[in-house]
Amino acid sequence: MTSATKLLLVMALTGSASAAPLTKDVASHLAALPLACLRREYPNKLDHLANDGGDIRSPKQLHPAFYGCLDWHSSVHGHWMLVRLLRTQRDLPEAAQIRAALRETLTAKNLEAEAAYFAAPHRESFERTYGWAWLLALATELRGWDDVDGKAWAAAIQPLADAISGKFRAFLPKQTYPIRTGVHPNTAFAMALALDYARAARDKPLEDVLVERAKTYYAADADYPAAWEPSGEDFLSPALEEADLMRRVLPEKEFVRWFQRFLPHGLPASLRQPAVVSDRSDPKLAHLDGLNLSRAWCLRALSRVDKALAPAAALHEQAGLAHVATGDYMGEHWLASFAIYLYGT
Repeated sequence: MTSATKLLLVMALTGSASAAPLTKDVASHLAALPLACLRREYPNKLDHLANDGGDIRSPKQLHPAFYGCLDWHSSVHGHWMLVRLLRTQRDLPEAAQIRAALRETLTAKNLEAEAAYFAAPHRESFERTYGWAWLLALATELRGWDDVDGKAWAAAIQPLADAISGKFRAFLPKQTYPIRTGVHPNTAFAMALALDYARAARDKPLEDVLVERAKTYYAADADYPAAWEPSGEDFLSPALEEADLMRRVLPEKEFVRWFQRFLPHGLPASLRQPAVVSDRSDPKLAHLDGLNLSRAWCLRALSRVDKALAPAAALHEQAGLAHVATGDYMGEHWLASFAIYLYGT
């Protein structure tokens, strides 16, 4: 992306009002970010367990569908974002380019190889549970799309989605305690995306496990120590992701009572003010730009139940959208996906 394009994107995003619809111009600028990395193999951060010498291979050989955008999960949610834009943005200038890229990556052969990778010995924890969740989000986005390419991609990805559903159903009952971190292993975030998939796909066994585990993990939570947030490399808010999950799980009146117990003193200052990023070239510190975006989508959704949260949602939205085009690959390989997810809430 050129400097001029980055400037246009920053101006377009920072000029957007809270809860404003995604314009074609902004969608076009955002699409350029994953398009620039979806088929970019290096640099690459592999999380790879080699079972033998034959497993020492390049990222593209290991993951023929999801080898770009620095790491596996970022590639997956980059794919999700581009599918979302194709579905929702008519006459998107990049539509042909997006389709060409996805026709190359989302083939049945490539996705069979991805499923085989998961099925290999000793890889039970690969991308658990963040990458799992985004894979199901991609399958959700493809489901029911009346589009020739979309139907082909949906059929190709379904066996992998079925495998990931099985992994969630096998793993969560064994996970005695939720993981409350603000980075990839966060249990609540993954369960929220997985629950959206379960309901869209009418995967009742998965839905039942997710609802039971959510209540077991979180129903008794009260007076949550949200003042301790954020941690130094968060891109998710443990408090708000948990609330966003419980919003999906509980009937509204029951959720309101739960939320009042969860944050009995209202939203603390630590969650009202956006996080500050000191160095966007540092891959961990750049996480905090994503935190502002993910906080914004949680707060926006929660504000439908508690309108007092809307100002904090707007503040985080403005802070996060201002830095989607960071000028550095460490942020630009993934932040656009978070921006598009925010626009959809």
